[in-house]
Amino acid sequence: MYLPPHDPHVDDPMRFKPLFRIHLMERKSATVECMYGHKGPHNGHIQIVKKDEFSTKCNQTDHHRMSGGRQEEFRTWLREEWGRTLEDIFHEHMQELILMKFIYTSQYDNCLTYRRIYLPPSSPDDLIKPGLFKGTYGSHGLEIVMLSFHGKKAKGTKITGDPNIPAGQQTVEIDLAHPLQLPDVENLRDFSELSRIVLEVQEQVRREEQEQENRREEEERSQQAACQPAAKPSGGEGAEGEETAAGAEGTTQDKAPASQPFVLPMGVISRNEDYPRTCRICFYGTGLIAGHGFTSPERTPGVFVLFDDDRFGFIWLELKSFSLYSRIKVSFQNAEAPSREAFDEMLKNIQSLAT
Repeated sequence: MYLPPHDPHVDDPMRFKPLFRIHLMERKSATVECMYGHKGPHNGHIQIVKKDEFSTKCNQTDHHRMSGGRQEEFRTWLREEWGRTLEDIFHEHMQELILMKFIYTSQYDNCLTYRRIYLPPSSPDDLIKPGLFKGTYGSHGLEIVMLSFHGKKAKGTKITGDPNIPAGQQTVEIDLAHPLQLPDVENLRDFSELSRIVLEVQEQVRREEQEQENRREEEERSQQAACQPAAKPSGGEGAEGEETAAGAEGTTQDKAPASQPFVLPMGVISRNEDYPRTCRICFYGTGLIAGHGFTSPERTPGVFVLFDDDRFGFIWLELKSFSLYSRIKVSFQNAEAPSREAFDEMLKNIQSLAT
């Protein structure tokens, strides 16, 4: 398992932790060992679920228990997962979230399902190279997000989740058709000024979406009318409008190489104060927020801030919070790791032995 660095150090390298290992023996026999816990390797099981998916199960979960009970297990997990002790965490809400995460993750006892992640394709027109990023999420700590580009949109999809927004959800969406012109640094410190700029763009986006919807409805009515026997063919005016709209959508956003000063507005909370003080360009975007258990999810306005090729940020306007993201550069392999093809073949061998 690759764990993010300790909160809030997004630029630190990922942490590596073995979870299971496979021994292939002579005569087509194999053993699986669970590596979870602090008592050494013990008996485990692995099974193919479907393409690009397999599951592991520990057969000796007593090896995961500690002599000091759940309290010792929690303190050990807290030290390894967060790099701190319970006494270091003064915020009551953060203590609650951390305890919730411990209860949630420890109940599986390394009985887990693994799905292969396919990284998004890269295009020369992309703002930056897509890929995996570590990001700060307030009291939830660091989470992994996959950045991908889709024409006029960029999306950040959660690879790891939390009690509010689970993995697989689109945490941020960036509207590359609507860059934001930030005020100078002194005016940028005023949160109300930034809020005014963002809400104006939000209203503009809403009007454009409404106009597009009206055009689609009009085109549908025109097509229905054209199907009537007595209907005359529609004139060129609508075709011209459609071509103009398509031309507008086909234009690409020029990248802005020049940097500009950047500072967070007063009142915006950031887990990491060591964010860059210059940025390349900013865009209007939306961020997904929800209550515990992914209740009442809604998309709220925000600002996407591109710092450089490996770092970006997002200002959550409604939460008055800032997330800093840093690219994961690890190759996700070590000296003992098999290739993808060898690992797939290994799983098939184990599955055939089990059956």
